Amino acid sequence: MGIFSKLMNEFIDIIEWVDSGNETIVWKFPRYQNEIKMGAKLTVRESQMAVFMNEGKIADVYQPGMYTLTTENMPIMTTLKGWKYGFNSPYKADVYFVSTHQFTNQKWGTKNPVMLRDAEFGPVRLRAFGSYAFRVKDAATFIKEIAATNPDFTVDDINEQMRNIAVSRGMDAIAASKIGVLDLAANYDEVSCMITEKIQPEFAELGLVLTKFLIENISLPPEVEEIMDKRTSMGIIGNLGAYSQFQAANSMEKAAENPNGGLAGAGMGIGMGAGMMGQMGNIFQQNQFNPNQGQPQSAPAAAPPPLPPVKNYFVAVDGKQTGPYDFTYMSKLIGVGGLNRQALVWAAGMPAWAAADTLPELAALFNNMPPPLAPPL
Repeated sequence: MGIFSKLMNEFIDIIEWVDSGNETIVWKFPRYQNEIKMGAKLTVRESQMAVFMNEGKIADVYQPGMYTLTTENMPIMTTLKGWKYGFNSPYKADVYFVSTHQFTNQKWGTKNPVMLRDAEFGPVRLRAFGSYAFRVKDAATFIKEIAATNPDFTVDDINEQMRNIAVSRGMDAIAASKIGVLDLAANYDEVSCMITEKIQPEFAELGLVLTKFLIENISLPPEVEEIMDKRTSMGIIGNLGAYSQFQAANSMEKAAENPNGGLAGAGMGIGMGAGMMGQMGNIFQQNQFNPNQGQPQSAPAAAPPPLPPVKNYFVAVDGKQTGPYDFTYMSKLIGVGGLNRQALVWAAGMPAWAAADTLPELAALFNNMPPPLAPPL
């Protein structure tokens, strides 16, 4: 570049930034050797701030408006006097534009399930994800702490750090809330406010403010959700005996009304009706009246022997007793890794608490678990 071109370049006196995208946070105004002309006009638009750095230090932060800059850096005089410096001015000035609009729809989420303690289910693993929005509140702090001398700083350059803060502090807030797993969906707003309060101070240290934090979903592992679905189904069905009779009556009616079934359909209807009537007869026979004794008397009926008693287990978690859990739940708990061999358990008839793998029925469950996969070569 010749001396004439260099001098003409220094006559540029309008400093502004027109942001063409929505991802840039900090943008440095390009200037030859960082030299800003005395009396240059600085234009700062809405949703922007400009940070003026003179001789390597932050001199001022400009809010939206138009300003005339007066500095020690006088490019024309510096260049004419700068022959012995090789046309390199010893006076330097930088102008950084900082976007202050909201950066929305930033995603956060747990990479792996997080173990929490639930009052009803005991230890559970949760996944959570959602979105948040932020903006720059203190431009000087943000440049000093994060952007530094980066001439083009975008959301991607800081998103990973903010996402880690959101996940770590967010799951802490969920655990501290003591809200049951089944009630979390009804309290997303409350939990979001708690997470926002917990994260805000850390964002402020970076010159940022968290404007919105949303929870889209908090979920359990698929195995646990399957068990909960079965439990829900049982609650909807209610009385199994009444449900079975209702199903039998519907089947009998459909079979009897089948015009293509002929005698077979009629026979099926009669057979199922007889079976149903037999069940109802047993109910009425339980209070059959005996004229010889003048009191209701239960009629003898063939019945299966009583079921063996269900064995329930208590589990010690962090020195606290949880349970009781039946064998099916213990099997599922071992299957998803929620119970290890050394966990202390107790059931009726045991003299004291003992390790889970010392009970034959539980040891068999541990022995059926596959070994861990070998690390990839």
